[in-house]
Amino acid sequence: MNGENRGSFLSRMKESFRDSSGEIIFGMSDGTVSIFGLVAGMVAGAQTGNVVFLAGATAAVAATVSMMAGVFLDLESEQDEARSEAVQREVEICRDPECAVNRLMGDLQDTGLSAASLDAIRADFRKNPLAIAKFEDAVSCEEETPARKVPPYVHACWMGIADFIAAMTPVIPFAFLPLDKAKYVCLAGTAVLLFLLGIGRARLGKRPVVRTVLETMAIATAAGIAGVVFGWMIS
Repeated sequence: MNGENRGSFLSRMKESFRDSSGEIIFGMSDGTVSIFGLVAGMVAGAQTGNVVFLAGATAAVAATVSMMAGVFLDLESEQDEARSEAVQREVEICRDPECAVNRLMGDLQDTGLSAASLDAIRADFRKNPLAIAKFEDAVSCEEETPARKVPPYVHACWMGIADFIAAMTPVIPFAFLPLDKAKYVCLAGTAVLLFLLGIGRARLGKRPVVRTVLETMAIATAAGIAGVVFGWMIS
C-alpha cells in the first residue's frame, strides 16, 4: 500500500469512526455495564480468577456478536422501510398525479419562490409527475445525517469493536492476576473507562460533563451491585 492509498484508507477510517460515534459510545456503555455486572457477581462466588475470566470473556464475545447483529439488522430494516415507502409513494403519485402536484406546491408556497417560479415548477411536475418522488428523495437525502449514509455493516463493525474492548476491560485482570488482586484492578480499570466514556457521551450529546460522567458511573455501579447481590444469593 503506497502513501497515497494509505492516506486515503486512514481518511476513510477516520470518517467512518466519526460517523459511527453514536454506536461506539453505545457499544462501550453496553459492554462495560453488562460485563462489569457479570464479573462483580462472579467475584462474589468464584474461587479462582480463571473461572471469572472464562465466564466474562465468553459473555463478552457473545454480547459483541449480539450487538453487531442488532445494529446491522436495525439499520438494514430502516433502509428496507425507506425503499418500501419510496415505492408506495410512486404508486400514489401515479394513481393521482394532480393531487401529488398540488400537495407539493402547497409545501412550496412559503419558500419565498416567486409566482412565476412556482408556476414553472407546477408545469414541469405536471409533465413528469414521477419527478416529484425524485425531488422529495433529494430533499430527504440533504436532511439525512452523514451517519445514516454509512453502510450498516460499518456501524456494526465499530459497534462490535467498541463493545468487545469495553467488555473485556473488567475481564482481562483475572487472566493475569490472583483473584484478590484482580478484582481491585478490575474496579480501577472499569472506573477509568467509565470516566472517559462519560466525557465522550457529554461531548457527543453536548451535555454537562460532570453530570454525564456521574450518571454513567452510577449506572455501572448499579449493575455491579446487582451482580454482587445475585452472586451472594446463589453462592
